Order: sequence, then structure tokens, then C-alpha cells
Amino acid sequence: MSPTLQSNVFANQLLASKEFFERSTRVLDEADSEFRPREGMMTVAQQVAHTAQTLDWFIEGASRSEGFDLDFEAHAKALAGVTSLAAARQALQTAYANGIHFIRSRSPEDLARPLPPGPVMGGQPIGDIVWAMVEHTAHHRGALTVYSRLLGKVPPMPYGG
Repeated sequence: MSPTLQSNVFANQLLASKEFFERSTRVLDEADSEFRPREGMMTVAQQVAHTAQTLDWFIEGASRSEGFDLDFEAHAKALAGVTSLAAARQALQTAYANGIHFIRSRSPEDLARPLPPGPVMGGQPIGDIVWAMVEHTAHHRGALTVYSRLLGKVPPMPYGG
């Protein structure tokens, strides 16, 4: 596979993930920002912010010699003050842009290098973060479609036009 093609395939996977997330969550609006199904669960805005945070986390983990930051308590605390869906969506746009830039700016050799040792994807090729990013985003996209239905809204099929 040519270097450009490989990079484009990975970038296109992230772009598709972004499109699916946006489409299936577009029924949610700013008034829904602080909805949560139960106390102790993330709000709509926090779900979106967490998705953005995790995209950045994957890029950071692939970029640092020590690998992924496993201080999940600190990551959760960073989300506690998120109250705006619009701000969370902007953070997600930025995180996707950063992820796509990261992938497109790496050579196939860079993407084939192993991730640092550790409990999260240790030793796997750096390029494998793309499927992890897509899967994690899909997980939260699904949670948000349940939130939408609990709010009496019908989310569109993510893969439709």
C-alpha cells in the first residue's frame, strides 16, 4: 500500500466516524446538555466531551515515550465542569482535526512502529489507535442515541444520508 493511501485510509476511517457521530447525535441540542439518565452518569455534554478527550488521549499516548496516561480519575475530574453541548461539540471537532492531522503527518513506517509497553495496546502498531478511536467513539455515539430516545427524540441512522 502506498504511503499516501495508507494514511488516507486511516484518516478516512476517522472522518467516517466523525460523520456517523454527528449524524446520530444531531437531534440533541443545547437544552439537552445536562441531561443524564441517572445520577452518577455522564451528562450529554460530558459524553461528547469525554469522546473528544479520549481522541486526544489516544494521540497523546501514541506520541509519548511513556505511553498512555492512566490517571482516569483526573480525566473524569476534567469532565465534571462540562455543561455545554456546544462547547463539547467544538472540542470534539478540534480533537478529530488533531487526530486526522496526526495520522496524515505520519509515514507508514511511523504508523507501524510499536506503541510503548503498557496495559493499553502495548506493543501494537501506532496505526492501531485508529480502530480504537473509532470503536470508542461508536460506543459513546450509541450511548447518546439511548439518551436521545430517553428524551423522546429519534436519532437518525448514523449510516444514512
